[in-house]
Amino acid sequence: MRRTFWLASYPKSGNTWFRMLVANLRQEAPIDINDVPENGGIASARGWFDNVMLFPAGLLTHEECDRLRPLVYEAIAREPAEEEPDEDETRIGDTRFVKTHDAWTYTSDGEPLLGGSKGADGAILIVRDPRDVAPSFANHSSRTIDQSIAFMGNADATFCGQQDRQSNQLRQQLPGWGGYNASWLDQSDIPVHLVRYEDMQADTPGTLCRALAFAGVELSREEAEQAAGFADFGELQKQEAERGFREAPAKRPGGGFFRRGVSGGWLDELTAAQVARIELDHGAMMTRLGYAVRPPRTKGLRVDRA
Repeated sequence: MRRTFWLASYPKSGNTWFRMLVANLRQEAPIDINDVPENGGIASARGWFDNVMLFPAGLLTHEECDRLRPLVYEAIAREPAEEEPDEDETRIGDTRFVKTHDAWTYTSDGEPLLGGSKGADGAILIVRDPRDVAPSFANHSSRTIDQSIAFMGNADATFCGQQDRQSNQLRQQLPGWGGYNASWLDQSDIPVHLVRYEDMQADTPGTLCRALAFAGVELSREEAEQAAGFADFGELQKQEAERGFREAPAKRPGGGFFRRGVSGGWLDELTAAQVARIELDHGAMMTRLGYAVRPPRTKGLRVDRA
């Protein structure tokens, strides 16, 4: 039987990069960035729901879908592993990794939305400094930075939660950056391994080895170093420039998916007021995750202009 691990993250926190690292393991050359599963390999994919329930999710309300989603993930988790992974799977042997932007929430029946221990064996939670998330999220979602900061602080925020249309995915609840990460860290239904984006940058092979060891996947330092080289940010940017990337935002200046890939870029992208708003909204969780609420220096920080 295959084992399942959620790759959970608030949007723009490094989920795609982590999946690129996993997909490049034990390869002879860098894989095509468009070969990594996206919509078919995310927990909120409508196809999973429709295939298991044998009727389209579009016939139901968001709440009705939520009540059935635990059954979907339990059924999929029980499926035997095929010799070759499906095109919508990120997998190493019998261990598969599934992206999710869903917070860890419970249905009206009191069941974990993602199926609890019946839906997955554990989760790798990928986090990133919210001051870096905000401009990256703004770039990707065609919002202004102020709009992104407001979204990140909204406890009722959702993806695909509209009532007047059918989105390409099921509704995903995103109760603010701090609330999202707390939902995963504070639940006790499944074990969680924490990965910080900044640690992935500082020691990509070591961070990858530790995360996969948590999932029961043994990896040599050499294998991790090779995957890190194949999924180097410069390589990902090069591929996107040459042949595009299906997850990229609409074409506009600075609109590439692999935009900067740096830590601390917020120092020259955010105003002092924007930084203060983020720290006010998420200070407790930032401190918990090791992000200094008051930066040691403010050189390069943009100044508000009237």
